[in-house]
Amino acid sequence: MTARIRIPKEAKRGEVIRVRLLVQHPMETGYRLAPDGVKVPKNVIRSLVCRYNGVEVFRAEMSPGIAANPFLEFPIVAAESGELEFTWVDDDGLKGRATEPISVAG
Repeated sequence: MTARIRIPKEAKRGEVIRVRLLVQHPMETGYRLAPDGVKVPKNVIRSLVCRYNGVEVFRAEMSPGIAANPFLEFPIVAAESGELEFTWVDDDGLKGRATEPISVAG
């Protein structure tokens, strides 16, 4: 599982910025049939967490109603330079992780 992360290259201290995240995952609902007629097992991302310099700033609990390759967008306050860390886990227990540096001036 991979992710694409978009944040501003630089932010001012105290500025509210938008974090955009696209996670590549099939998000199987458990209702689809494979070409051989066998039901494809359910497998969705259950939980996704964003930490800013180790502090949790966003959490999403997902359900089978979310489309494949889920896109999330949420605001955070730019407090200091550091790193955003994204972690997620799916129904199969597979874990994903992605990071993005953040530069804060002022």
